[in-house]
Amino acid sequence: MNGWKTLVSRSSGGKTACAIVLFCVATAMTCPAQTFTTLVDFNKTNGWAPYLGSLVQGTDGNLYGTTELAGNKNSGTVFRVSPDGVLTSIYSFCSQPRCADGVAPYAGLVLATDGNFYGATSQGGPNSAGTVFRITAGGVLTTLYSFCSQPACADGNGSYAGLIQGTDGNFYGTSGAYGANLGTVFKLTSGGKLTTLHTFTGADGSLPVALLQATDGNFYGTTVFGGASSACGGAFMGCGTIFKITSGGTFTVLHNFLGGASGNRPQDGLIQGADGNLYGTTLEGGTHHPSSCSWGCGIAFKISTSGTFTKLHDFDAADGSYPTSPLMLATDGNYYGTTSSGGATTLVCSQFGCGTVFTMTPAGALTTLHIFDSTDGMTPDAGLVQATNGILYGTTSTGGTSRACDFAPCGTIFSLDMGLGKFVETVPASGKTGAKVIILGSNLTGVTAVTFNGTAATFKVVSATEITTTVPLGATTGLVQVTKPAGTLSSNVSFRVR
Repeated sequence: MNGWKTLVSRSSGGKTACAIVLFCVATAMTCPAQTFTTLVDFNKTNGWAPYLGSLVQGTDGNLYGTTELAGNKNSGTVFRVSPDGVLTSIYSFCSQPRCADGVAPYAGLVLATDGNFYGATSQGGPNSAGTVFRITAGGVLTTLYSFCSQPACADGNGSYAGLIQGTDGNFYGTSGAYGANLGTVFKLTSGGKLTTLHTFTGADGSLPVALLQATDGNFYGTTVFGGASSACGGAFMGCGTIFKITSGGTFTVLHNFLGGASGNRPQDGLIQGADGNLYGTTLEGGTHHPSSCSWGCGIAFKISTSGTFTKLHDFDAADGSYPTSPLMLATDGNYYGTTSSGGATTLVCSQFGCGTVFTMTPAGALTTLHIFDSTDGMTPDAGLVQATNGILYGTTSTGGTSRACDFAPCGTIFSLDMGLGKFVETVPASGKTGAKVIILGSNLTGVTAVTFNGTAATFKVVSATEITTTVPLGATTGLVQVTKPAGTLSSNVSFRVR
């Protein structure tokens, strides 16, 4: 563990200062300026249990997300939260007769190129099997598709992962199991036409989670169970897989998790790094097996798009255990994530710990940034998002100060300011010449120029948080830059001209 340390932050009046617990200093490492803030305590009326869905920034500069439970109809919510923590519930599920609009959104939302949000529910709808929906920032919801609309639920049973918008403008996602159907990968048009691209049978995986579209145009994802190994036991057998699928449905298993030291049961999707590799975590497995995680505390890994797998880190409970969320690549070039358990143990958190926030270099050097203690949140199941103000935001599915949720805490929204600079983000992150692009940012009034890798583009400043533009003729792949009187902001990733 040469050169490894933990940076511990504790809450006090909503904010925390950085303290260092030093384990080894063979390499030069410094404590980054960091401020942890609990922004929102859910109280059941405004939602309960923001589960697997990471927050997403809207065109108005606010963050949007979902809670699986509670709200006005006790069936989950869609909410908006300002960067400083003002929360507004914009929709409560089961607001329509017989819950035709869906129940219990597990995952979060995606901001599409039309400026609206798209998501899915795990239950409810006309067939009581979940829905796919579109919702405006003002809370107007439209149900686009209801699962189990086909015989024997061949189209899947609910969706437990978020959608992504492909480069073709369609939405892609996964659905849950029903009978011999152990989950699907599907494509959905904005008008609600669903096409099943692949049906899992077990040997190729079962219970797929979130998808990623990589720069090669293919989609990549993971399954919680299934695959070639039966070492993990359980009703679905198998330790999980990593797969690739084309937009036309050509499917390839890239990696079979084998359990033990190599990891097993990935709980969420992948992210593509600047080096082109895919990065992720597994819930269990690894070399550390303390009493709090007898199947292993989980691992972090990378895999090439051709299937070369490398383990990067073994969680050991002290630095976190049971990661259930995807990693997030921040503007400093490092990955950030959460573990649902681990960290310091307390009376409330018991031997398992309340969870952690960590950062990891592309080479796998991990630093714990925050250890939850239940009052500031507990069980951060969802991943983090970096807003264009540079600050990281996340949620916990339980914990906090409210005891309104069956005499238990209802979850929180938090921020972690690492001192990273402001930037702009494009929606989408790639496009052809002439394609419409939304640029998200802050304090964008007064912008004098927009360029795509140095090529000037025409643009319109819609608001202080949104610019609309088109990919200019002659543009090449590279950073999008926005020039203001006070300086220039660059995009967090290179815009890929197709």
